[in-house]
Parts: sequence; structure tokens; C-alpha cells
Amino acid sequence: MEISTIIGLLLGFVALILGMFLKGAPVESLVSNPAAFVIIFVGTAATLFVGFPLSEIKKFPKLIKLTMTKPKMISKAELITLFMEWATITRREGLLALEAKVEEIDDDFLRGGMRMIIDGNDQDFVQDVLTEDIAATEERHKVGAQIFTQAGMYAPTLGVLGAVVGLIAALSDMSDIDKLSHAISGAFIATVFGIFTGYVMWHPIANKLKRLSKKEMEIRLMMVEGLLSIQSGVSTIAIQQKLAVFLTPAERAQILEKGAGQGEQKE
Repeated sequence: MEISTIIGLLLGFVALILGMFLKGAPVESLVSNPAAFVIIFVGTAATLFVGFPLSEIKKFPKLIKLTMTKPKMISKAELITLFMEWATITRREGLLALEAKVEEIDDDFLRGGMRMIIDGNDQDFVQDVLTEDIAATEERHKVGAQIFTQAGMYAPTLGVLGAVVGLIAALSDMSDIDKLSHAISGAFIATVFGIFTGYVMWHPIANKLKRLSKKEMEIRLMMVEGLLSIQSGVSTIAIQQKLAVFLTPAERAQILEKGAGQGEQKE
């Protein structure tokens, strides 16, 4: 489970409820105003259906789940170790020796790239296919993030709409001052929901999806560089140094220190 998403949402609700309590606002008004729920949540859903085709809207639950669960991706350090091992095998036994390793690869992208280089495809062809695959995947990820970005953009505005509707209802009967004041305060609950969902839920979820996409694209670019390096027959140390540029300075120093003595021995 991606605990940071859960922590963020819980903190957001705590901030809202505790803030209302400290300000003396009735917390129960959050659940006693069904009209606010309808205007914000149904209205936000309406903007998504208008703005995106149904085939993309269907991915909404899957995208929510993606931010709640830690994605299964090989780490950059593990990937470098793996490519160093493959580079050693290639230099000793040839590229075809990696065929026994193909079925052990869990990642579809990496497995497909490995098969292409084993089959003897031209290096430019392999690079073109893999980079186009990355570009197409990145575009799909952008659409997923855009769904939540649009929800975050329109929810606060729908909150204003809800407040206006509530004020219209409140001012339609001004005979009872106590009832009028209660109705006016309730009118702004939609605004609270709109701002809260927009800036605590939808926009942050969009940002998390963008970060997850960026991390996955970096891993795939590493895979491309590693595969092309193996196809070119570079040394174990060379492939380590080439892929280390994708690491942070601290990670790079650790990997280079760890592999400095091992790489030449494997050669």
C-alpha cells in the first residue's frame, strides 16, 4: 500500500474537521447537506464525462487504486546489477546465451526488448521501437493525470455554484431570521466541498500520477540504454557507468563503489 496517499487524505480530513471545530462551525453540517454532495460530486463527474471519452473515464477506479498501492517496479540499482550480469554473459558466451534469461524477466517491456536484440534486429530499429513504446505509454499516463487535473480545476468552481444556489434558496424566504442564517451558512458547504476535493484530493492525485509516470519512464529509458549497450558488446564496467547517470549522486557513489571491484573480476 502507498501509505503516503492514505496519510495525506487523512490529514486533509482532520484539518477540515478540526478547523471547523476550532472556528465554532457545526461539523455535522458537512453531512447534513445532501445538495452540496450532489452539486460537487455529480457536477464534477459531469465535467469528466463531457471532457473525456467513456473509454478513458472507465480507468478512473484503476487510477485511484494506482495511487493507493505501491507500483511493482524494479529499482534502478537492481536494474544496473542485472544488466552487468547480462553484459558478463554476453561477452563470455555471446548474445544468444541470454535466450535462457528471457523467460525469467517479469517486465513485459524489458522482455520484449531482450527478444528483439537476441533475434538480431538492427540497433536503430530496436531503439525506434522501444522509444516509440515509451512515448505512447507516457501519452496514456498524461491522459490519466489530466482526468484528475480537470476534476481539481472544476470542483472549486462548482462549489461557488453550490453557494449561489444555496443563497437563492435561503433568500427566497426571509421571514424567519434564525432559519435564514442557518440556510446561508449551509449554502457555503458546497464551496467547502469544492475547494477541499479540488485541492486536497484531485490535484494531488494528478501530481502523484505524474510522478509515478516519470519514475516509470526513467526506468524504461534505463532499460533501453542497457539493452543497446549489451547489443553493442560494451564491458561490464562501461554499462555500469553509463546507467549510473540515472541515479542520484548518493546512489551513484554507492553503486560505483560496490561494483568497482566486482566488474573487472567478472570480465
